[in-house]
Amino acid sequence: METIYTEDNRETSLSSNGIDAAAPALTVSLAAAERICRRIATNHYENFLVASVFLPRAMRQPFYNVYAYCRHADDLADESPSPEIATAKLADWQRQLQACFAGNATHPIFIALRDTDQRFDLRMEPFNDLIQAFLQDQVKVRYQTFDELLDYCRRSADPVGRIVLRLANADSDENLKLSDSVCTGLQLANHWQDVARDFRSGRIYLPAEDASRFGVDLERVDDVAQRKEFQDLLRFECDRAASFLQRGRPLANQVPRWLANDIRLFIHGGLLTLAAIANLHYDVLSKRPKVSRLRQMRLIVAAYVGRLD
Repeated sequence: METIYTEDNRETSLSSNGIDAAAPALTVSLAAAERICRRIATNHYENFLVASVFLPRAMRQPFYNVYAYCRHADDLADESPSPEIATAKLADWQRQLQACFAGNATHPIFIALRDTDQRFDLRMEPFNDLIQAFLQDQVKVRYQTFDELLDYCRRSADPVGRIVLRLANADSDENLKLSDSVCTGLQLANHWQDVARDFRSGRIYLPAEDASRFGVDLERVDDVAQRKEFQDLLRFECDRAASFLQRGRPLANQVPRWLANDIRLFIHGGLLTLAAIANLHYDVLSKRPKVSRLRQMRLIVAAYVGRLD
């Protein structure tokens, strides 16, 4: 645990995820707040580190600040001891978000985010949408229709792309639609990769209407007697996820060059995840599909030298 100093020279500390419980009551300098966000973004999360390689140096701190906000909110949702506590913490995080956009930030992450807002004229809506998705996770663990799942993706995944496009000054209506398609496709790919893990935690994202169509009883997802039907269902869902990713591909040609590589990298990464699922014949219940380290490195190198289409 590392000690930092507030503007009036009081001490607080950094925990493993960046902020301790006392931090929201303290006001740190912008430099200290940015240092905290940078540490959150670079210490633990490989995907973000890879993406940040392609960012111009001047854009890295704004991305660190946004990432720290998203990461901390996600941790409140997933690491709280109960849904009730998570809900209360997320509600407080939402109040601090509103205060931030009103110019009254006190939490270190929001102090950094406030500066980013002033520089890039951010919109509060996508940040708030993320909180709404995390709040929904506390009470909703089943989805009846694919439209319900898409609505969840609209708030759990699409806001990230919208924030990024705002930072790049590339948030035209057309680009926002393409970004939503990419982000939804990535979210769906992640869901289908983690069906078994989610099922063990009591959460099922597979839409009940689709399961019924393929003859799958979602209350018995791991029943070997319906394994063939389950694999057919997952093939259908993976094909649908791939179609979202493919529809979003033109976005890389319509944003600044510094952002294009990241977009291509994430689209190809999502498609590789879906390919890994297919390579297991869609039997994600027996083994979690993973993209090999070698394939990941090849993808990163291809992006770095501009060979991803």
